[in-house]
Amino acid sequence: MVPAPGGVLVVDFGAQYAQLIARRVREAHVYSEIVPHTMSASELSVRRPAGIILSGGPQSVYVEGAPGIDRSIYDAGIPVLGICYGAQLMANDLGGRVARTGKGEYGRTLVEREQVSSLLTAGWPQSSNVWMSHADAIEKPPSGAVATLRSAGAPVAAFEDIDRGLYGVQFHAEVAHTDRGQEVIESFCYKACGCRPTWTRVSIIEDALSQVKAQVGSSKVLCALSGGVDSAVAAALVFKAVGTQLTCVFVDTGLMRAGEAEQVEATFQDQFSVPLVHVKAQDRFLAALAGITDPEEKRKRIGTLFIRIFEEVARDLSDAHFLVQGTLYPDVVESGTSDAARIKSHHNVGGLPEDMRFELVEPLRSLFKDEVRAVGEELGLPAEIVWRQPFPGPGLAVRVIGEVTSERVECVRRADVIVLEEIRRAGLDRDLWQAFAVLLGIRSVGVMGDERTYGYPIVLRAVVSDDAMTADWARLPDELLERISSRLINEVPGVNRVVYDVTSKPPGTIEWE
Repeated sequence: MVPAPGGVLVVDFGAQYAQLIARRVREAHVYSEIVPHTMSASELSVRRPAGIILSGGPQSVYVEGAPGIDRSIYDAGIPVLGICYGAQLMANDLGGRVARTGKGEYGRTLVEREQVSSLLTAGWPQSSNVWMSHADAIEKPPSGAVATLRSAGAPVAAFEDIDRGLYGVQFHAEVAHTDRGQEVIESFCYKACGCRPTWTRVSIIEDALSQVKAQVGSSKVLCALSGGVDSAVAAALVFKAVGTQLTCVFVDTGLMRAGEAEQVEATFQDQFSVPLVHVKAQDRFLAALAGITDPEEKRKRIGTLFIRIFEEVARDLSDAHFLVQGTLYPDVVESGTSDAARIKSHHNVGGLPEDMRFELVEPLRSLFKDEVRAVGEELGLPAEIVWRQPFPGPGLAVRVIGEVTSERVECVRRADVIVLEEIRRAGLDRDLWQAFAVLLGIRSVGVMGDERTYGYPIVLRAVVSDDAMTADWARLPDELLERISSRLINEVPGVNRVVYDVTSKPPGTIEWE
């Protein structure tokens, strides 16, 4: 999706939280987009942004080779907000002073207001809680700017130069732990940049429809329909744009959740009357994964086979040249960008073959999951599709640790049904971002009916999150954990042990592979 002029560009200094900043801007109904810190002032001006936010980052401004920006950006007449490293960079570039004070601050921190007027913190109480994560500290604001907040370890916890449109906060305004962080983002967008709250589900759909029509024209289009939220919304959106030029292709990999194929057919053939080709390819995928244990290789083999199957279908449909995918912004970020490390190759991003003959149509590529759900509701998709828990593109292959076999896939599929049934019965399905079972590639000794067993452990994973960029493990009730454990051991053959994953993201990822 190409942004309209007037949004906010987030300059990325290599921090995963740059994506969270972009999301917070969108929560203010203002379009945002991530750009690399290497972008020049002239390149930025061509984009005609209403404002620029400099993200945090892992480095010190004093480290050799520390990332910076084209300094003429500060004089381009575009309001700039620096967050954490971004604020330190502004101070260092513009006549302020950044020093190692020996009073680094990490976590919840109290800040005090200075007795000066402020655009970003107007209406704040004298003391507020913010979230800090810094070793260096700003001791002197940029020339012409005034300090508006201070803390025990940060003499200049925030500064402003309203005349030049330059602002900085040492704390992370984008995280929920900062009490009034969203107010900072909104004040910058509305008051400093003059943005209007026009980024809505209706405007997203209108922009996407016009862009899909412009890209596709009168050509035939295939859609990679998996049954998950993302591909379903992408399919509904493209169908609204081009109608029967679209044919959806549902590849039954044998790696899907129970009842997935039936639900896909019911939704897209019966409700939307979308042309649908159902390709049953379980044996091909299992053959491609035979003997493979490395998760990156699993993803790439699945991605390659998906594309090869679509190419086969395309030849039967008078050579379609466009392929719709439900790629989201987090998929792109985790697969690696010029400024963020690759976390894992998503099969629909880093796992695609280089010789792929399709031109991709990705109407959701710049959206976060909550935005996708809102679009799905607006398009009239059923709630059971829109509010399905996220499911990895490679399916259960990445929830089977080690080699993927039909026996092991069926084991984790049956476990998944039990987990989701109990989560729904407890009324927690809307509270959790994801809850699922993982089958480990090891066996453990147990005892059942006075007999020794040597079975598989199941890992139960349940997390809460807003956008999948960060997540925390869910504090499920003990009695719920007990019910799930009892059912898994008694109802899933070959399972004799259940463990609960209490790892947050970071340092872990939500999925195990």
